[in-house]
Amino acid sequence: MATVFERFEEIVRRAGHLTEEVPKPPTGFHPFEERNIHPSLPRTVIELFDNGHFSQATFEAFKFLDKEVQRHANHTESGFKLMMNVFSESSPSVKLTQCTSTSEKDEQKGFQFLFAGSVLAIRNPRGHEFSIKDTPDQCLDHLALVSLLLRRLEDAGYLCEAI
Repeated sequence: MATVFERFEEIVRRAGHLTEEVPKPPTGFHPFEERNIHPSLPRTVIELFDNGHFSQATFEAFKFLDKEVQRHANHTESGFKLMMNVFSESSPSVKLTQCTSTSEKDEQKGFQFLFAGSVLAIRNPRGHEFSIKDTPDQCLDHLALVSLLLRRLEDAGYLCEAI
């Protein structure tokens, strides 16, 4: 039965409906398994990826990250402002470290910039522009970054809830 679906996908892709084929790793695992993409990401992300909507999959993953940070910080703002406020090393509402030593403060501040920078550089363009076309590998790189940030939240004791 799988061959029928694979053949259908091939026909649709050749027709130009989807721009790029999802890479098939030699191991036979899905690319999300190959890259160890965080399992809490919404099902929509994998569906968009599998259907060749790579920019939208990235955007949805970053929206999920934003909502998780909002939830843990009990904040209503989003995006860059949210990340800069809640991860501030002077008064964080989301503490990734104890923020007592210089090293811990530096780590907190570094992740503050990673969270805020990823929202600015990756999520925002995909939310405001309609012409961004990511490749499967670019999307997987973006999702790996979201996964890193979600796992850092979890390592600090903030559980991420799958949707």
